Amino acid sequence: MVHGSGSSNNGPRTTDHGPVSVIEVREATIRFGRLTAVDRVSLTVGHGEVFGLLGPNGAGKTTLIRALCGLIPLASGSARVLGHDASRESEAVRSGIGYMSQRFALYEDLTAQENLDFYSGVYGLAASRARQRQAELVERVGLAPHLRKRGGQLSGGWKQRLALACALLHQPRLVFLDEPTAGIDPVARRDLWDLLFQLAAEDVTLFVTTHYMDEAERCRRVGYLYQGRLLALGTPLELTRHPGVTPPGTRRVEVIGEDPAALLLRVRDLPGIRQATIFGRSLRAVVDASLSDEALAAGLGGAEVRPAAPSLEDVFVALARAQEAMHEGGSR
Repeated sequence: MVHGSGSSNNGPRTTDHGPVSVIEVREATIRFGRLTAVDRVSLTVGHGEVFGLLGPNGAGKTTLIRALCGLIPLASGSARVLGHDASRESEAVRSGIGYMSQRFALYEDLTAQENLDFYSGVYGLAASRARQRQAELVERVGLAPHLRKRGGQLSGGWKQRLALACALLHQPRLVFLDEPTAGIDPVARRDLWDLLFQLAAEDVTLFVTTHYMDEAERCRRVGYLYQGRLLALGTPLELTRHPGVTPPGTRRVEVIGEDPAALLLRVRDLPGIRQATIFGRSLRAVVDASLSDEALAAGLGGAEVRPAAPSLEDVFVALARAQEAMHEGGSR
């Protein structure tokens, strides 16, 4: 597993008193009957960090977040959030965090303003403070033109802006965002991330789950969860250098030609090709280290071939396939 260093600019921040960890998870295991949903996960998230957690559906991402919010117990291990035990001090944890789910979890039959009023009451804000805080957030997320619209009438992007505003009413120090951009258009997705980075600049810690590789690359550190186990943890750059991503005796190349689909059919028939896939308007391939760019280009009719660095997608595909191969080997 790749681990980010606590002293790195990309790891948890430090003070004169040592590392500042907003989240500390040690060997956390979560079970539902005989099913182990999260298996001995350990990680830390530093103050003001944007931490990304990736993994396929069913990997345990939402389950882990629910445990960190104090909503479900651990079978073993420990989890501390904002200095509190997430299982034993769940009320103290929930008072200091915000949560935004992948599905619009507010009231669709209430207007945007009514949702803000309702959650101001839930968080116990005094009337004057609620008005002030709502005004700040409405301006920040640009919600003013939509305050009288019912939640169900808002587009996906505006629903998520409303959900973010409601999650921030009580000024939480830590915000959990469970696939916050799922199902919204690219412009709304970028705008939402701009808002998130503004929060991070104000020392709000963000714990984000996502399926989008470009979003993962925006995070200071990333963890990859697969079948309940944390397979890798580190900065995006550290993860691309993981030894299992480009096996010994191989290298990665990019192949550029007019018809990537036709190139893919041809490249798979050539000797020395370990794997290949279309990536945008080019091919990305893992080839034997002994196969030169010139020999590969000649075999493809003169296509342009050049060295390529692995992407985060390459990292997670390689780790997932290695895990699957391990399970298949163990089941025989």
